[in-house]
Amino acid sequence: MDIWYASYGSNLMKDRLLAYIYGGKPPGSNQSEQGCRDKTTPKDSKRIDIPFPLYFSKERSKWGEGGVAFIGTDASNEEKTIGRMYLITEEQFQDVVSQENNGLQVKLDLIEIERKGYIDIHHGWYDRMVYLGKRDGAPIFTFTSSLPISNVTFTKPSVPYLNVIACGLMELGLGEDEIVDYLMAKEGIKEEITIDSLRNYIRK
Repeated sequence: MDIWYASYGSNLMKDRLLAYIYGGKPPGSNQSEQGCRDKTTPKDSKRIDIPFPLYFSKERSKWGEGGVAFIGTDASNEEKTIGRMYLITEEQFQDVVSQENNGLQVKLDLIEIERKGYIDIHHGWYDRMVYLGKRDGAPIFTFTSSLPISNVTFTKPSVPYLNVIACGLMELGLGEDEIVDYLMAKEGIKEEITIDSLRNYIRK
């Protein structure tokens, strides 16, 4: 079965997502990915506006010191997260979830997730699987932390991580000013990074 995987962090950049599909080290990362069992290229990709707020948390990742992207557990009419969804197979989605959780094996019941709206599956960073509706007849899923934002410590993301996100947003057609305005409003960036610094980071 084909499903849409909605990304909102580094996987906004297609080459980074393809490292999860094919295997190998994506630009800016210090870790090679295993790749999916099925290495078929995504059939399509489209922009999606996700009705949950974006924030950055955790202390260190494969991108070095600094936070990585999550979306909140509560939907928001005011704060939208820009996402990019890829049309991939159910098996590929499970393999991407596993790689995003440092190889932790997962077994997802996508029908249950669609029915309930979300389920929590383990104790990894990205332990909440979320259903976001349908597009062109295929269900849309994403994942985040099950921690409510009130329990989260926000952390400034690393320069390589920000650069990859910016590249992905550019691939979606956003200009530099739009990217800066978008990111400057996010927890973990606002009050932590100046506008001029952010501009320099995303140009690297």
